[in-house]
Amino acid sequence: MEKDLQELQTLIEVHFESRKKEEDELIQLKDRIEKRRSERAEQQRIRSEREKERQKRLEEERTRKEEEEAKKRAEDDAKKKKTLTSLHFGGYMQKLVKKRSGKRQTEREKKKKILSERRKPLDIDNLSQDRLKDKAKELWDWMHELEAEKFELQYQFTRQKYEVCVILDMISNTSEKI
Repeated sequence: MEKDLQELQTLIEVHFESRKKEEDELIQLKDRIEKRRSERAEQQRIRSEREKERQKRLEEERTRKEEEEAKKRAEDDAKKKKTLTSLHFGGYMQKLVKKRSGKRQTEREKKKKILSERRKPLDIDNLSQDRLKDKAKELWDWMHELEAEKFELQYQFTRQKYEVCVILDMISNTSEKI
């Protein structure tokens, strides 16, 4: 009987130990599940933030493209208006061109042609105030560059003129000696 009692106690102890191990495993499993849930929630939050950023970028790109298309349409409309207005004077201008085609172009006509090729249309009708300021600054910088180029060319011309005069003087001096 004592033997049975001892055996029963060992079985009870073994049972309680296995139950304690199972409870510990269960607690660890619950902790892992909770940890995984929190990680998953964090991943979902990060994923949703990325998706929002992607949507925002797509929206910005879409608006930028729409603005570019609107600008392009406005430029096309301006070109159409320009061609339509030039059509009114087209017959007269064509007669002038035909009349002058046989003659050599005068310097004034050459300059006008060059200037008309260089001149850029402004197209400032549908620009915001900031864009107008930027455009004005851009034109100012361009004008400044042209003025600097003009100054350098004038200086170069003066220098070349001086060099030609010096060479002519040298030639005239050598011819007088001979």
